[in-house]
Amino acid sequence: MKFKPTSYKLMNVSDGRIFEDEGWTLADPEGKEPSLVRAVYENEQFVPREDLKGLYRYANWLPIKRTLKRSYAPVTYRSKGLGDLLGLENLYITVSGYVPKHGVKMETCSFKETEAFSICARLPKNNDRILVVQSAGNTARAFARVCSDNNIPIVICIPNDNINDLWFLRKLKPCVKIIATPNGTDYYDAIALGEKLCKDPRYMAEGGAKNVARRDGMGTTLLSAVEKIGRIPDAYFQAVGSGTGAIAAWENAERLAKDGRFGENKMRVYCVQNAPFTLMYDSWKAGSRELAEITPEQSRRNAEVILAKVLSNRKPPYSIAGGLYDVLKASNGDFFKVTNDDIVYWMLQFGNKEGYDIFPASAATVASLKQALDAGIVSKDETVMLNITGAGMVTATSRGFEHVTPHLVLGTELSAEEVIASVDKLFK
Repeated sequence: MKFKPTSYKLMNVSDGRIFEDEGWTLADPEGKEPSLVRAVYENEQFVPREDLKGLYRYANWLPIKRTLKRSYAPVTYRSKGLGDLLGLENLYITVSGYVPKHGVKMETCSFKETEAFSICARLPKNNDRILVVQSAGNTARAFARVCSDNNIPIVICIPNDNINDLWFLRKLKPCVKIIATPNGTDYYDAIALGEKLCKDPRYMAEGGAKNVARRDGMGTTLLSAVEKIGRIPDAYFQAVGSGTGAIAAWENAERLAKDGRFGENKMRVYCVQNAPFTLMYDSWKAGSRELAEITPEQSRRNAEVILAKVLSNRKPPYSIAGGLYDVLKASNGDFFKVTNDDIVYWMLQFGNKEGYDIFPASAATVASLKQALDAGIVSKDETVMLNITGAGMVTATSRGFEHVTPHLVLGTELSAEEVIASVDKLFK
């Protein structure tokens, strides 16, 4: 059966202007201030597609032109083990990862697959430009896997210090090229490298949080939860590097409230960072919309220390209209910070109680819930959703895996012309 894309328009979050999507619109061309744009779907009711599989069950609220193979949707279940430990009767865990006993088999073990399958499906089948994605690790692994499986040309930009995060269960196809910044650089340097490459029109920036397909793909975590629970949760918890996943969850919470069948309660959004990389936490606790100042050198040092290295974004969409600051304000949410010791403890506790392993960022999420309970911010009778964004690596890799090496390592001092010329050779 031929896939029929859902009908939608785009809305400027800052002023409410509605306009058409020109195919890969990342911002309002008439916008007067920096602002996210949001997809406004013709179908205002949440209706899963029973005729589609994996992530595409939620295609009615995805800005996609086609479907791709090998996708899985997040799965939500009611926790018994962890819920009993924390004294929560209505704790729901939404897991993205490789956890077969719960029916989710994302090969890269990360909810970044949700954004990759949505973004890549936003591309038309006859697209002749090369996608560029910058990543600290999990996003790179997800896009590489999805593009390899679906023959989509892509350049992955990643710090060389994070290259070990690029492990795969199957060999990548030649359409995937990986370029790295030198050792001692960070995610922001990888972003800058991708920006240089995209000065050539043959390469197209994925767009990060500005891409509605990324956010609405990630927002399927909340759709999974509401489908299971039957209502909007009272509280939502997630560890954040950019905060895009939390923004996405809030956007879908607003859509669901407008639907009217899942309650009208305002879902409180709670985020957490891994100390000492607490740029957004520090800004929020200072009551500031503007990000706290930090030098690149200090940022790199902090990123080296934390266990949850994927949470190290020093240019997140925090201040922009519709960004994380606005989400926390609108939802009456809050920010937490946790230590490496907290993360290790809750990785062990979660594994004991739920029966599968989770990534450090997911353990940070659990630790923040414990802090919220201890502080009385969340009550024992509330319905709580934990967004477990990465899990099941032990099971997924038990039969072996392979690491990749970058096709190129390019210095941060290179000009855009030099970067473009070097990468062009990889596609000849």
